[in-house]
Amino acid sequence: MKTKRLLCGKPITPVAMGCMNVFNVYGPSLPWDEAARVFEQALDLGYDHFDTARLYGAGRSEELIGERLSHRRGEFTLASKMGIFAAEGRRWIDCRPETIRTECEISLRALKTDHIDLYYMHRRDRSVPIEDSVGEMAELVAEGKIGGIGLSEMSAETLRRAHATHPIAAMQTEYSPFSRNVEIALLEATRELGVALVAFSPIGRGALGGALRDPAGLPQGDLRGTLPRFQGENWEHNLGLIETFVGLAAGAGVTPAQLALGWVLARGDHVIALPGTRSLPHLAENIARADWRPDPALVARIDQLFAPGAVAGGRYTPALQATIETEEFA
Repeated sequence: MKTKRLLCGKPITPVAMGCMNVFNVYGPSLPWDEAARVFEQALDLGYDHFDTARLYGAGRSEELIGERLSHRRGEFTLASKMGIFAAEGRRWIDCRPETIRTECEISLRALKTDHIDLYYMHRRDRSVPIEDSVGEMAELVAEGKIGGIGLSEMSAETLRRAHATHPIAAMQTEYSPFSRNVEIALLEATRELGVALVAFSPIGRGALGGALRDPAGLPQGDLRGTLPRFQGENWEHNLGLIETFVGLAAGAGVTPAQLALGWVLARGDHVIALPGTRSLPHLAENIARADWRPDPALVARIDQLFAPGAVAGGRYTPALQATIETEEFA
């Protein structure tokens, strides 16, 4: 692969490795050794940007990277996140300066490293001025514990405030033909400020892969079973859009997942695609065409198919949506 994108000053492959899926979110957690095989295979396939978080698997994702990949630490850019907590059926956000420092130290120990290349605030803590949170992260940069500061699921306005306090390296948010809220303000703001836009769920949480026909068959505990756009009449409507998308991929000679990734990467040279998977075949599929981009006519056709308002149902439940600060279409 020849194409590279810059992240924290390092050239990286534009398709990154999301490390959430092996634990909990899309069904039961994989056994430890099987999850490790996914991470190790990703490194062998050429993934050189691994994205994890303290939240993922209640710390197990970071611990797995520390145990199985720390001896190959020089081969990949490492990103992690703090700020979302979950325990005893409760979920909350805490990005107070003292919490940020404590969580960073925990992550460094779990990852078996003395430096995290990119460290994110996982969500906006509205009880703390963004300048205070970013100020503490800037101290971690100065101390060499982190290389760059990232934000996740925050607005363009918050990005500008944060960037005025300390340069922000990356903004992570959901972006795919299925979820285009980024285009309201964040896509342009990140481009203008020189901030990488890290697009998670670029395959629409698997919907755009073409294999999911009936969400009722998803395993127990799969997050998608709770999301409005995967339910009832919403899904029936969206499936029609997906079927057309699958046909466009066939016409282009790529898989539907590769078309989704290519569409995301065509949105700007500062955009990085962050799919996550627990499947070894999907792992290979996602990176196999990392240099491929759809031509402008195909991009325009997808833009039209998934125009704002075309997808039925919100991307989160009301409770989860309340923690998201990114702009929404009217």
